[in-house]
Amino acid sequence: MFAREGYTTIVVTLLFAFLVSLGASFLDHWSTYLIYALMGVLVMFILYFFRDPDRDITQGENFVLSPADGKILLVREVEEENYIQGKATQISIFLSPLDVHVNRLPVGGELEYLEYHPGAYLMAWDHRASELNERADFGIRHRSDTRIFFRQITGFLARRIVYHIEKGDQLRAGERFGMMKFGSRMDILVPADVEINVSEGEKAVAGKTILATINS
Repeated sequence: MFAREGYTTIVVTLLFAFLVSLGASFLDHWSTYLIYALMGVLVMFILYFFRDPDRDITQGENFVLSPADGKILLVREVEEENYIQGKATQISIFLSPLDVHVNRLPVGGELEYLEYHPGAYLMAWDHRASELNERADFGIRHRSDTRIFFRQITGFLARRIVYHIEKGDQLRAGERFGMMKFGSRMDILVPADVEINVSEGEKAVAGKTILATINS
């Protein structure tokens, strides 16, 4: 299964690889086979990158699930002024180009906050990326009245953010909501009284890993 956000890229890549390989077939040279191999690797990488595997979503009303696959880059205390508006714990996940890039909702509830911010393209592991890079910010009010804030952040390679949710939507934890293309970062911020269940360096899986537990 492939992510719908990748259909256009997949078609363009297949067409490009076909045309280049067709042109190479007229060359009477050993490099023809090298071109075939390179085009094959390109197609395989694009298909692998846009994979969208089905997931058995972890069940639990008070769980804050990981919205992205990747490595937990940092866990730190911060002040969140946009939606939580107070002390919070930030969990940042770095997605390499080999991770699944389809994003899933961390909790269920109403989407109360949504803001898109154009910006720079710093490396995703740079701590300044959370504020300076292009990003989309989201805020969901959980049924316990807890506010959960998260953001899609572009990286040096990731130049496009895609999301399919709008303010006012009633959302379910674990549902697909968008994608970040070609290496990026996801931040999740929870109020300070929410119990954190992960630490830096761990691997997170979207819709399955429990990042935190809401004490309702």
